[in-house]
This record gives sequence, structure tokens and C-alpha cells, in this order.
Amino acid sequence: MNICTYSYEEYLQLVKSFHGNLAPGLIIGGFIVDLALKNLPEGEFFDALCETPVCLPDAVQILTPCTIGNGWLTIINFGRFAVTMYEKQVGQGVRVYLDAKKLDNWPEVRDWYLKRKKKHEQDFDLLLARIKEAGHNLLGLQRVRVEPEKIRRKKMGPIGLCPICGEAYPARDGESCRNCQGETPYTEITGIEMQL
Repeated sequence: MNICTYSYEEYLQLVKSFHGNLAPGLIIGGFIVDLALKNLPEGEFFDALCETPVCLPDAVQILTPCTIGNGWLTIINFGRFAVTMYEKQVGQGVRVYLDAKKLDNWPEVRDWYLKRKKKHEQDFDLLLARIKEAGHNLLGLQRVRVEPEKIRRKKMGPIGLCPICGEAYPARDGESCRNCQGETPYTEITGIEMQL
């Protein structure tokens, strides 16, 4: 059994090294990405759209050249466990999702995914075994067309220096950076002199 170009065991090692642990969602994510790639024309340049920020984006980044950093992976938090891979220019592609209608055939996966059992009540090894056994049988596939301009990451544009903190920021954000405009997540910032 392979997930893209990796054996199942090799993929599990990649998951551990990239994600930090064996997450069931990331293992299912491997099957999702694999099925999507099998249904795309070879040699096309494609982007990916992930409908959840949880686990699934890591599978896309492990198995494809699409990353958040290069802008080829977009995350829109619809809370649905789905990935769409589509041709960059015209938007033709496939959407692969964890199909809730198929979960009754895999009770351990269903109870994990729908949070019917608390984590400490689950048999983790049995869950992973059922995910491996089910593979693509957990998934649904749809042909879709994406409007790339609606989701494409906007270019940063001109850069300014914030008159308050002195750091560089996208000038389109206004007279100062968003942090200094009050959109900060920090409650306290203290400067520390670094010795190099």
C-alpha cells in the first residue's frame, strides 16, 4: 500500500517528523491527497485549497509542492475535512473529502471523527489499523472548478517602515503597522539585547 510515492510506513515516518506525532487526521489526509493526485492530469501545475486548518494542510505540504509559504496552498476554514487540487490557470480540478456517509462502515473512524468517544476512550492502535484498512474507501470525490482569483493570496505590495515600532510592514495597512494600530496578540513586549 502506497500513499503517493511513499510506502505506508514511510508516510507514517514523514508524518511523525513533520507533524510531531501520528495524527489520525494526517494519515487520512495522506489518502485524500493521494486520491486527488491520482485524479489530476499528469504534468499540470496545480494549487491546493484546504477547507480546514487542522491536520489536512500538513498532508498537502508533505506530499505536494503546495505550501502555505509559496502561496500554492490556501486554507479557507469551512470546518470540512476536504482538499481541492486544481489547475492554476483555469481552476479545473478535484475535491476529495472525508465522506460522512461512509463512516458507518468504519465505527472506530466514525467515533473518532465525530468525537463520539473521548480520546482516552479510543483504542488508538485499532483506529490507525482501521484507517489503513479503509484507505480511499472513507473518501468522496467531486470534479470542481475553482475561481483562482477569489482565493489567490494577494501580493504584499509596497513596504513601509512603521513610525511607531520601526519595523517593516505592508504599506497598504495604513500609516502604521497593524500591530501598532492595536491588532496585536501581545499583552506585553519587552526588548531584549541580543549578544551575538
